[in-house]
Amino acid sequence: MKVLIVDDVQANCRVLKAHLARYGECDIAATGREAVAAFQTAWINNAPYQLICLDVMLPDIDGMKVLSVVRKMEEAMKVEESERVKVFMITSLDETSIRLKARELGVHTYITKPISSKELSESLHREGLIT
Repeated sequence: MKVLIVDDVQANCRVLKAHLARYGECDIAATGREAVAAFQTAWINNAPYQLICLDVMLPDIDGMKVLSVVRKMEEAMKVEESERVKVFMITSLDETSIRLKARELGVHTYITKPISSKELSESLHREGLIT
């Protein structure tokens, strides 16, 4: 599995990477712009991500906009629904309106911080990313 972790707080990135590295390669982006560029580069190199762990609050483009751009890029590339990247929104924001907007944009799982290894593992299983 190839994972893109998007968070501007290095400690959060380390926690996610420590958990996810056992399942595959993990790249890190600290901004929304870096995330969009990494996603695009991965497709150009024929090595797309299977999972993006995305924070909502980022210093430039927020996570919702990143998710929207990623979905539009997949649509433009005619990526089948079943082949689209899984997106886990991982954030300290636990508001119903944000959860609903994330679902509308195609998020698969919404996890509130602090990150629970158990919840993350259950989400990976539920989405078929690990067995």
